[in-house]
Amino acid sequence: MDAVDRLLIAELQGDARLSFNELSRRVKLSPPAVAERVRRLEADGVISGYHAHIDLDAAGLTVTALVQMQCYGRRCVLRDPEVARWPEVLQLHRVTGGACCVLLVAARSMADFEQLIDRLAVYGQPSSSMILSTPVPWRPVELP
Repeated sequence: MDAVDRLLIAELQGDARLSFNELSRRVKLSPPAVAERVRRLEADGVISGYHAHIDLDAAGLTVTALVQMQCYGRRCVLRDPEVARWPEVLQLHRVTGGACCVLLVAARSMADFEQLIDRLAVYGQPSSSMILSTPVPWRPVELP
């Protein structure tokens, strides 16, 4: 990956809807050259997708939390692929330390959150931390 690839990635992280023509203007390459580089970055897995950033609160998901799970063995959350498809589960991370994994979850209400905790409890012991605010909701990755 060279400096032009890093610049393309930075531009796409700022606005993934930029056309190849606009990207080419910004990185000073022809549109076909930009298209080829972007396709190569996608094929190499450097660019893994394009997404809209959603304001959870505005979308009605007013309760967000990090849930640590202490579960191991056959009943582990990580062994059940269905959990990753639950609509409340935004991210699922396998971690080191006392917990097996950490989930970022979002629910419409505390009652819905409580139901989610009850569903998780069959896998082990959940421990939650409510998210009060998010001073850094997302930021682009700066590549070396």
